Amino acid sequence: MDFALSQDMSFITLVAEASWVVKGVLLLLLFASVASWWLIFEKIITLRRERQQAEGFEREFWGGGHSDIVKRADEEGRCSSLEEVFRAGWREFRVKRKLNVAPQTVIESARRAMRAAYQREMDQVESYLPFLATVGSVSPYIGLFGTVWGIMNAFIGLSNVAQATLAQVAPGIAEALIATAIGLFAAIPAVIAYNRFTHDIDRLASRYDIFMEEFSNILQQEMGRP
Repeated sequence: MDFALSQDMSFITLVAEASWVVKGVLLLLLFASVASWWLIFEKIITLRRERQQAEGFEREFWGGGHSDIVKRADEEGRCSSLEEVFRAGWREFRVKRKLNVAPQTVIESARRAMRAAYQREMDQVESYLPFLATVGSVSPYIGLFGTVWGIMNAFIGLSNVAQATLAQVAPGIAEALIATAIGLFAAIPAVIAYNRFTHDIDRLASRYDIFMEEFSNILQQEMGRP
């Protein structure tokens, strides 16, 4: 028996002839994919910039450029995340020191100020990461819903046919499976990018934690000076 299909089975034709529910699923997945790719490129640039700025600040700070950094502490305007953490701690340290409070209180206040600045900076760096996680976890199920709906419609259409053939059922199943493929296309890059960004952010956060501890030690030494 000849099962040659006379229908146009191209991707565009299958999508164009799909049901409105399947088309809606495909549009939703396409939007999620485009948005996640835009976010991926934006995060790559952001994390690279944060890493370079942190390296530059540490080189200047530990290279003996304390005086220049301290002078910049009172300046307005946005600076690198690590310098924002330093500014918060240094400003709090100076204010509390002038009040002649206990040395331990001064150090703890500076640490709290640095921790608060650190959390603000991390919130900015981690922004929109939950969106990637959502796309990675939900997209396959959205695609599966489109597939189930498309296959269901294909078999419902066969109920009105006296004799079903492969030529009649193949287009419906093929257009339904496209939804699963698009769902995986949206989910896989989002999952990979989310895991990679999470790892990079954890390393960046560890770097900031180490700096805060080392800077706290410097402030303790500063308290011992007249």
